[in-house]
Amino acid sequence: MRALCWEGVDSLAVRQVPDPELRNAHDMIVRVRRSATCGADLPLLGGRLPFVAAGDVLGHEFVGEVAEVGPEVRRHRVGDRVVVSAAVACGSCWYCRQGLHSCCDNSGTAPAVTESAWGQPTAGCYGQPGAMGGFAGSHAEYVRVPYADVGAFTVPDPVSDDRAVFASDAAPAGWMGAELGEVGRGDVVAVWGAGAVGQLTAQAATLLGADRVIVIDRHPERLAMAERHTGAETLNYELTDIPAELRERSGGRGPDVCVEAVGAADGGGTPASLAARLTGHRGDGEDPLAVREAVHACRKGGTVFVSGTFTGFVHTFPLGAVMNKGLTLRSARQHGQRWIPMLLDRMARDELRTEHLATHRFPLEQGPAGYALFRDRADGCVRTVFNPEG
Repeated sequence: MRALCWEGVDSLAVRQVPDPELRNAHDMIVRVRRSATCGADLPLLGGRLPFVAAGDVLGHEFVGEVAEVGPEVRRHRVGDRVVVSAAVACGSCWYCRQGLHSCCDNSGTAPAVTESAWGQPTAGCYGQPGAMGGFAGSHAEYVRVPYADVGAFTVPDPVSDDRAVFASDAAPAGWMGAELGEVGRGDVVAVWGAGAVGQLTAQAATLLGADRVIVIDRHPERLAMAERHTGAETLNYELTDIPAELRERSGGRGPDVCVEAVGAADGGGTPASLAARLTGHRGDGEDPLAVREAVHACRKGGTVFVSGTFTGFVHTFPLGAVMNKGLTLRSARQHGQRWIPMLLDRMARDELRTEHLATHRFPLEQGPAGYALFRDRADGCVRTVFNPEG
């Protein structure tokens, strides 16, 4: 089959790779109809994570059609249209039973490596190197889906592929930021980042009853999209004193909830700290610019939620501000299995619209060009969506 593979630093190519096969009774093979880019792919694309190798298939957001099922799969049949959570989870360990699917004890393929990096093993994910617990990615004609009854969900008929693909990762990540940030009625919420996750966080905050939602970015076209599609207020951090303006818009206190949806990919530093931890190479670490500003801007006693992708250690983190202001600091990789059914229902009722985030659509063969647009934020690109069928 054809797949979009990593070739080297900032180099991708569409290759012929072996078709996936069922390996376990609970596996399923999905024929991909749409797959989307994500900011979490950029450290991989830039070769800034260890163990990525030429030929690794990228991508973790996808919707497709069931092509084959293992003998123990009960919820799905050949021909079903499904969206698959980016995080792979077994559904039966203690963490999965608590709804913490991205903390799954059993789904990572290299638990010793992730335990060395982060203290405990975490869940597997599509499009990550196998040596870091990952599985072959979704920018391909077919994907093997482990624990299919846990991670795949039938897409309602009214929901288009272009809408459903964002239920795989971006929409649950956005909902997570608002829900775990404990957004409530009357709150003022600030969101750093007007990409897909930031815009979907803003939508979630509004649906959860926030009184004001303010999205912060520097790209005018993204800010205009956020204002048009989410109803949020917007601020350009290159033109505005963000902390001062946020105090002005929140009764002088600061936002009740601050959500960082930028991550290391646009954080101003070189995210080499995980590589340094695992290989002994000393790097500069990550610089959490947006996280730092969110901590300083948040009102006393408020909540800061970190949605962006970070890989290891960070420098100049304002721990003193967290403690002295009495902040609650939370973070997670998205627990998609927890929210995807609800999000699909909202999509079917037209309460949650996401297709506008697919600003650019390409056949899979043009994957390298699509990623270059996405990486460079060129031509107003928010997300690139690929169609293996052309």
